[in-house]
Order: sequence, then structure tokens, then C-alpha cells
Amino acid sequence: MELSPEYFMKQALKQAENAFAEDEVPIGAVVVADNQIIGKGYNQMERLNDPTAHAEMLAITAASSYLGSKFLQDCHLYVTVEPCVMCYGAIKNARIVNITVGCMEPKHGFTNFVQNTSKLVVNEGVMEEESALLMKTFFESKR
Repeated sequence: MELSPEYFMKQALKQAENAFAEDEVPIGAVVVADNQIIGKGYNQMERLNDPTAHAEMLAITAASSYLGSKFLQDCHLYVTVEPCVMCYGAIKNARIVNITVGCMEPKHGFTNFVQNTSKLVVNEGVMEEESALLMKTFFESKR
């Protein structure tokens, strides 16, 4: 049975909720191959004191470890918020060609930097309200 994009985005949102609970920026990601989650992650920059500990980076690392390969060209990345340029670089290096984004990030998202320069397919707006609400709630609690 083929699982829906909403199913996988819900799993990414669960990861984002883990980040939120740990007072991290609430972004979550899952990597899917053959309709199965093979990598997941959530922001852990504060916890790990590591500026590269973004959800996407951790999910990609887990998926690469699972497959025993640095290339994930047959995988799909679901992430609650549009990746930054650093994460875009990792996505591109891993050869992921399909990503689904919950909500766009107009300040730090990669699309402003790479519009029309890549074959990456970005499906945006899947569970946009839920993804955006989690981010909004987190940052409101910081002000």
C-alpha cells in the first residue's frame, strides 16, 4: 500500500515537535525509500552545540547509514520547513531529487538562491498550516 505525502509529513511534524519540546527551532525531516522511512531527524543545534545539526542533515546522515551509501537518488525527503542553503547542499550532494516541504522559509530558505538552477522538484504546501503554526508558536514563546 502506497502511503500518502501527508502521512510522511505527519512523521516529519512529529520530529519537529520533538525539537519544539527540547526548545529547539521546530523543524523535522524524514527520508523515505520504497514507501518506508529510512532516516529521520529534528533540529538539535542547541543540544549538540553544532551549527550543522539541522533536521535535514541528521535525517540524511541516518538514511545514508541505513543504506550504506552517500547517494540517496531514489529517496524522497519530507521536511516541515524549506531547507537552508547548507541543507540544500547536502540534499544535492546526496543526489536527492524529490523533496516535499511543509512551509516555505522566505528569509533563510534555499529557493531564493537556487531558483531555476537545479532539477530538484519541490512540492510545497503539504500540511503547510500545521508546519507554519508550530514555527510561529515556537518563536512567539521566545519573544
